[in-house]
Amino acid sequence: MSALGSCSPLQTVMSSRQGGKLKPLKAPKKVKADDTEEDAAFKAQKKAEADALKAAREKAMGKGPMGGAGIKKSGKK
Repeated sequence: MSALGSCSPLQTVMSSRQGGKLKPLKAPKKVKADDTEEDAAFKAQKKAEADALKAAREKAMGKGPMGGAGIKKSGKK
């Protein structure tokens, strides 16, 4: 029997060096771009908004549940 005779026609014969899962190619390292003044201002604004949102969230958590009415049920049964 030949080496290909034992394999099904759908399988391909791989060489021993290429067997198994191939490793992905490494991506080149990204060059860190210098931040401009606009980028610095934008980041500062986003940080301020996040801090304000966090403070508002903490303030709201101290008060308890909103509304207090719960699920309203009709009088019909």
